[in-house]
Amino acid sequence: MTAVTTDPLGQALAERATLIQLCMYALDRARSAGVVERLAEGLSGIGVTLVRPDGDRFDPAIHEAGGTTPTDDPALDGIIAETELVGFSDRDRVLRPPIVTVYQYRRQ
Repeated sequence: MTAVTTDPLGQALAERATLIQLCMYALDRARSAGVVERLAEGLSGIGVTLVRPDGDRFDPAIHEAGGTTPTDDPALDGIIAETELVGFSDRDRVLRPPIVTVYQYRRQ
């Protein structure tokens, strides 16, 4: 008879990852601001943060461009206008990059 070795830490980490994925799914579909806030607070309590980089400079290494919006202000060129789909990070590890709309300067 072979002894079954279980790894409680590995199992707990796998279950944590599954619950985080479920919360991300629920947050994406939540229509209530209160539900979104509660899910965000719960995730934050375990080290998972929502990434909404509105106003930051676009960086393709950490953001995904979903589109552009024109601007007549050259200072806004390359700045994130809005977050289309919130991103998530687990401490320093990116779980999902945010999908953003970026200002693009219209040359006169």
